[in-house]
Amino acid sequence: PLEPIQHTMSSTASPAPSGVRRQTSDLCDFPDEGQGKKLRFRANESFDNVIDHLLPFSSSHTVSRLIETPIPADFAALPGCLRNLSYEAVHEEVLARNEGRIVDNDVMLVDTGTYTGRCPKDRYVVDAGAAHENVDWGSVNLPISEATFDLVFEACQERLLALEKVFVFDGFVGASKNSRRAVRVVTELAWHHHFNKNMFIEATGDELASFVPDITIVNSRAMFAEWKDHGLRSETCVAIDVNRGLGVVTGTEYSGEMKKGAFSMMNYLLPLEGIMSMHCSATVGKDGDTAIFFGLSGTGKTTLSADPTRQLIGDDEHGWDDDGVFNLEGGCYAKMIDLNPRKEPLIHAAIKRDALLENVVVDENLQCLYSDGSRTENTRGSYPMHHIPNSEPSGKAGHASNVIFLTCDAFGVLPPVSKLTTEQALYHLVSGYTAKVAGTEQGITEPTTTFSTCFGGAFMPLPAKVYATLFQKKIEKHGVSVYLVNTGWTGGAYGVGKRMDIVATRQIVSSILDGSINDAAFSTPDAFFQLSKPLTLNGVAPEVLDPEQAWADKDAYRATCEKLSGLFAANFLKYSCKDEFMASVADAGPGGRALL
Repeated sequence: PLEPIQHTMSSTASPAPSGVRRQTSDLCDFPDEGQGKKLRFRANESFDNVIDHLLPFSSSHTVSRLIETPIPADFAALPGCLRNLSYEAVHEEVLARNEGRIVDNDVMLVDTGTYTGRCPKDRYVVDAGAAHENVDWGSVNLPISEATFDLVFEACQERLLALEKVFVFDGFVGASKNSRRAVRVVTELAWHHHFNKNMFIEATGDELASFVPDITIVNSRAMFAEWKDHGLRSETCVAIDVNRGLGVVTGTEYSGEMKKGAFSMMNYLLPLEGIMSMHCSATVGKDGDTAIFFGLSGTGKTTLSADPTRQLIGDDEHGWDDDGVFNLEGGCYAKMIDLNPRKEPLIHAAIKRDALLENVVVDENLQCLYSDGSRTENTRGSYPMHHIPNSEPSGKAGHASNVIFLTCDAFGVLPPVSKLTTEQALYHLVSGYTAKVAGTEQGITEPTTTFSTCFGGAFMPLPAKVYATLFQKKIEKHGVSVYLVNTGWTGGAYGVGKRMDIVATRQIVSSILDGSINDAAFSTPDAFFQLSKPLTLNGVAPEVLDPEQAWADKDAYRATCEKLSGLFAANFLKYSCKDEFMASVADAGPGGRALL
């Protein structure tokens, strides 16, 4: 029941300029890789040479194959398996298949077709076994039956097994050998193999020889045709089975779904072992001081952790065990929109040979136009960790001394920096307030207020209390200082005020990391959010530190504060109404009275 879709750039036509639509012929012939004959299919207009065609796949055949072919199949044993290709080899495959092209600085550029961001409404978790009791079911963690998951997985697997070539990446999620998981990602597209090579920790020769995957993710550029019959929302299905360590991606070419699938599984598995898992970036200073940056996509995690004075542990996904903080990935996946060598020199320099760009617009000379968001605001670039010259090779460091929550406040009323008590730290971790920044998800074109559990609710399968109690233990055991940093708007809400200047934000972060913020006098907690802010800070104007000063209309400022405070309190009710511990945490947040 799969309809292959959106193969970026067909094998017979030259690439269209990025952002330009090309009309394919109405009826075309397409070779059926599995049977050696041709099928008739109807091709629709889409970006580049994206082709839609129908591959008949009967349900009865699916059932019989479930008996004959195990889940997952041993893809590494296939004659057409291309396993852990070198960068040179994967470049050749991408170019030979017309899936991408080389642009300035010798970088590969691809187009992801219809979907330029994640599809959170099409994300499912198998409701079976231990997961039935452990997962926090709701609008984020949507249940799917094991039977339906198997149908989708099997259909995707059958398509991959029928191809002349299939790309298999074997590696690891997690730099700590004590808790890492062996991950296998099987893809139809060569450029997806390139992405996985950048983003996961690659297995060595000896490790490959005895490799047994704990997690297997299959990814076909195909739609699940029988989605209506099985209660799915659309032809796209991104699902994980945490009990068996399986993941499937169908109906979208957006590469971020693969890494987020593996991350979601680790966010389930690690906390159950007493290890905190985090959607964050992390750095370590020359004196061994580790800093963690929590935040949703677009809030500045990657940008602010790319600090030339510190070593980068990782930019997005981490664990924190009894030995310290460790990266879950082997690379970085940074937003490219408005990439500027002056403001983000390390990231800009990382976009070189072996990096992979997605949906970036180029000019007629194939020069990247990073400021052009006409294709999508969510332009992306993945690159291996060693492209950052000051990255920490081991992907590990000691326990964190500072934790920074990054929020993009679209209301423009939160201070640029506030120091949090332990209870406030738990409140803001669980709340995960920010604005969804344009383009990080399908349908988001301007900042939209959201609350996302642990600044990554879309990837957190367990109840919020699990992550909060683990964080509390870390704060109390290691004396961690926690700060809330607003990288959003100042002087007014979105549409009236302006975005925080990255230079000022960098200065604030520097004062946290070098400890100079501890010399500042702090205000008493405000009446709306119970937040204390520094009255002065070297290099930052006082009117920037105090959001009320930045607003011309003071009445509007206070009304907006009251509105946002109410939104915080209303959101937290879903946690505090269920649990006495979470109710006590709520009193330290907006609308509470613990600090007043």
